Amino acid sequence: MTTDFAWLRDQAWPLWLERGIDRDRGGFHEWLDPATLGCDAPYRRLRVAARQVWTFARAARHGLPGAGDAVALGLDFLARRARRPGGGYATRFDLAGAVTDPRLDTYDNAFCLLAFAATGERQAAMAQLALFEGPLRHPLGGWREGLPEVPGEARRQNPHMHLLEALHEAFLAFAEPRCLDLAEEVAGLFTDRFLDPATGTLPESFDETLAPLRQGGRHAVEPGHHCEWAWLLRRHVALLGTAGRPVPPGLPTLPARLLDFARRHGIGPAHGAMVDEVWSDGTAKSGGARLWPQAEWRRADPGPASAAALAAQVAGAPGGLWQERRDAAGQPVPGPVPASSLYHLTGALMT
Repeated sequence: MTTDFAWLRDQAWPLWLERGIDRDRGGFHEWLDPATLGCDAPYRRLRVAARQVWTFARAARHGLPGAGDAVALGLDFLARRARRPGGGYATRFDLAGAVTDPRLDTYDNAFCLLAFAATGERQAAMAQLALFEGPLRHPLGGWREGLPEVPGEARRQNPHMHLLEALHEAFLAFAEPRCLDLAEEVAGLFTDRFLDPATGTLPESFDETLAPLRQGGRHAVEPGHHCEWAWLLRRHVALLGTAGRPVPPGLPTLPARLLDFARRHGIGPAHGAMVDEVWSDGTAKSGGARLWPQAEWRRADPGPASAAALAAQVAGAPGGLWQERRDAAGQPVPGPVPASSLYHLTGALMT
């Protein structure tokens, strides 16, 4: 089976447009059951709403009938249900749209910036940018996990990665120099604080000071995040060049180094897919394979191996769906198909 843009356009987008939206209550379903195409999730999350707005904005640009209505529904949900009085957007809701967790989550709010950039919502995007320029900053560098802060909570690279993605998209949409200024700051944080100089790998979790959290002298690495950062840093170098800004020495070589580690240590021998986790010394940690690392591998490193891994994740699923998880032997793990993964597939198959 070939998983390509035609599959996305003709099967995945139409299915999620038809079955992935709760039009009666004005929200997006969290998942679809592969047997019934229904959803029994008792909640909604901000990240799903923001990702689906971005996804259907892309679909609308390619002429998918009804995609613009889905974008409008999502933007209405963000404005009427999710927006916090003090700025930013709440994290979780019940099915009627009432807020059940008002926390200002950095990861989720980065996706709101991404959604506003994709839909040309300049005012909303600039309000989000102000959050990252001000209250969400961490006094020890980088950005907080969210507000209010949770005592003892680990800090992660992941919100910063998606902030970089959103800043790129906002710069492309609005030509606002502040977006690229902040993007340069995030990229500098990656090279100076996140990337482990001893192993050339990206730790996932850090303490308050951004020192990596290790176990037995090593840290966990998600090869899929190596792929995401490789793609983002490659785009960052291109944007700096287009804007006439200097490119930091060494930055252009980082994507190849990140991908090299992911290819050498992150591909499961039993299934040929990018595994969920390895250790920083290259030894196995988790042999299972989720959908999103295959999508990000394909986006960063298009070729027969990544295409085959992504196609295998889709093979055998109903049209427009996929196997979200496979075990270390390559067998599908039963479970619902999360809406949030459509964002990864859209990014991979439109790149």
